[in-house]
Order: sequence, then structure tokens, then C-alpha cells
Amino acid sequence: MNKDVFRQAQELQAKMAKAQQELGDMTVEAGSGGGVVKVVIDGQQKIRSVSISPEVINAEDAEFLEDLVLTAVNEAIRESQELAAKQLGSLTSGIKIPGLF
Repeated sequence: MNKDVFRQAQELQAKMAKAQQELGDMTVEAGSGGGVVKVVIDGQQKIRSVSISPEVINAEDAEFLEDLVLTAVNEAIRESQELAAKQLGSLTSGIKIPGLF
């Protein structure tokens, strides 16, 4: 392997590691039901928090609350994946690397 290619690969690896670490510090928030359920997730798709407004907590209708939570979590994951793709895409020049996006 050419020394320049090896050096470039090492530099890319270091930049990717730094970008992954930065993504862990970035968060997005998504909600559902007009904001009665909110989910905060970081750029590494780790859920940081879930908040539920007391007015939607109803033992008689748990399925409604479950749907709101599911919707908010899925939206938060989607937004987090977009954030990661945007951050890492500039490093990989648009090349899709399995496991990163």
C-alpha cells in the first residue's frame, strides 16, 4: 500500500472518530401530539430524554400514549440519522459507509 494512501486513511479514521464524538454531543428534539410527548436524542441515536405532559396520561387510553411515544421516538431517530449523515457526509465525500448512516 502506498504510504500516502495509508496516511490519508489514518487521517480519515481520525476525523471520523472526532466527528462521531462530536455527534454524541449534538442533540435533536422531536415531538408528537402537538408537543405533549418530546424525545431528545443525540447524533449517535442514543435517547437522552423522554418527556410526557401529564394531561395525556390516562390509564383508560394507554394505547394513545404509546402511539404518541412511538411517533416521537421514530421522528427523533430520523432527525438524528439526518444529522449524522450531514456531519459525516462531508468527511466521506458522499460515500455511504455501512454502519455510519
